[in-house]
Amino acid sequence: MNNAKNFIVWVNEEDHIRIISMQKGASLKQVWGRLVTAIHEMEKRIEFVYHPKFGNLTFCPTNIGTGLRASVHVKVPNTAAQGKLNEICSSMDLQPRGTGGEHTESVGGVYDISNKIRIGRTEWDLINTMW
Repeated sequence: MNNAKNFIVWVNEEDHIRIISMQKGASLKQVWGRLVTAIHEMEKRIEFVYHPKFGNLTFCPTNIGTGLRASVHVKVPNTAAQGKLNEICSSMDLQPRGTGGEHTESVGGVYDISNKIRIGRTEWDLINTMW
């Protein structure tokens, strides 16, 4: 974890390595820049397994491809209460989760919205879909 607590690396959790760049606010450019800089530094020291057809190979099959799960926390209690959140997310290849992670409930109408598909998509596509 860095001193600002907006960059974290987890080792041997769900994946072999999970690299997290995050911050409050809406500056995806800062979050993305921090992530890319860190990955380039890591690539100088370790090798990530890559398959020419499937992309990055990870322990968790749902992360094969880019391995990127881009997410944002948004407060949409009315949309969810009307039963429209899943429909809206599904139409854009997104998935809503509770802020506690997969299979958790929303607290106070806040949801973690992220890309559902990782394989066959570029990181740029996934960031733009989430945005």
